Amino acid sequence: MPHDLSRLTEALIDAARKAGAESADAMAVDGTSISADVRGGALEQAERSEAVEIGLRVLLGRRSATVSASDTRPETMAEMADRAVAMAREAPEDPYIGLADPDQLARDLDVSALELCDPAAEPDPAALEEDARRAEAAALAVEGVTRIDAASAGYGATRVHLAASNGFSGGYARSQRSTSCVAIAGEGTGMERDYDGDSRVFQSDLRSPEEIGRRAGERTVERMNPRRPKTGAYPVLFDERIAASLIGHLLQATSGQAVSRGASWLRDALGREVLPAGLSLIEDPHRPRAMGSRRFDAEGLPTRRRAVVEAGVLQSYTLDLACARKLELEPTANAARSVASGPGPAAWNVALTQGASSRADLIAEMGTGLIVTSMIGATINPNTGDYSRGASGLWVENGDVVYPVSGVTVAGSLPEMLRSLRPANDARPWLSRVVPSLLVEGLTLAGE
Repeated sequence: MPHDLSRLTEALIDAARKAGAESADAMAVDGTSISADVRGGALEQAERSEAVEIGLRVLLGRRSATVSASDTRPETMAEMADRAVAMAREAPEDPYIGLADPDQLARDLDVSALELCDPAAEPDPAALEEDARRAEAAALAVEGVTRIDAASAGYGATRVHLAASNGFSGGYARSQRSTSCVAIAGEGTGMERDYDGDSRVFQSDLRSPEEIGRRAGERTVERMNPRRPKTGAYPVLFDERIAASLIGHLLQATSGQAVSRGASWLRDALGREVLPAGLSLIEDPHRPRAMGSRRFDAEGLPTRRRAVVEAGVLQSYTLDLACARKLELEPTANAARSVASGPGPAAWNVALTQGASSRADLIAEMGTGLIVTSMIGATINPNTGDYSRGASGLWVENGDVVYPVSGVTVAGSLPEMLRSLRPANDARPWLSRVVPSLLVEGLTLAGE
């Protein structure tokens, strides 16, 4: 029988009041997940899990503490509340914590237009196994692929409810269906691997297992016999698969936590140019069938569309209530939390302005340079934006791909990279971060 998550959060808040808390908020989550892994055409592993978790945050003046459990018995909730209040009494003071005022809370809690949960039935485990098997077979059919590291399919459904002593109470359900494949080519030290995968809210939107497997195999074979180019300064095209990482670094620098600590190269940067004048970065938490969509954040504030960057100029930091109070700004309804932690700022769905050129057009214009298709590690100075990451991909000469590349380091200044980038028009519109391939001129490559 499904849990009554609203009742659980109300019971937690009631227990907190009885334990002596001045205010409190509570979160309850339950869900089901199913997965199937195939290797060599046979089922290797199948899992199903069901769980419920509850979390409670109590506040005593400017002190707070958070506790969580997976046991929903009344005596457990009473013990959680007693323990949280005892912990809060010993916690250091934070002058910026506190629940939202009642007039700040979201009123429209209807999430139906967001299509967060697929009404279709939960897939049969045999159907997941068959999808994984089809993806594996398609990858193995690509000439040069020697074996499959992993072929998997999965499904998850989650319900969330949040309530607080300021009167807020709201919840929603989410679903997610996925298929992925990792292919291997070559042997020993000459072995290469790559992957493809897809994850959607609605099962009917998912790409076919055959397409996923085939693309994983093609990407893997494309990496065989890599070389290292000569060290120098070259244009670099960040492939759409990993271009979102650049925008992710920008979003990290706009986080209210980093800015309020002075640990961001974008501190005091509101109103300054951070992208080319023709580009904007828009957050839209109300986009249907997107993983990052929601009507309210983890503090009960109503989410809304906002411009993080507009026409190249930084317009907004990403703020929860505490960060907004510390920076003396208005909150942006970007609080996220788990049952075991208090709220912190996080960006929802974001989209970067796409360009007029295709990926192929930008490659043709590169002359000699690197297409980055995967990255490892990261050394990024949060205060200056100095950037250095290991990379592999494809080498371009005279606008044509000539050989694969591995074992190089890409380095530059992230602020300068972002101000000079050129976008292609190949972003996948269903992702939470809709970012096309990005061309950046004059980066330093450490190769031979």
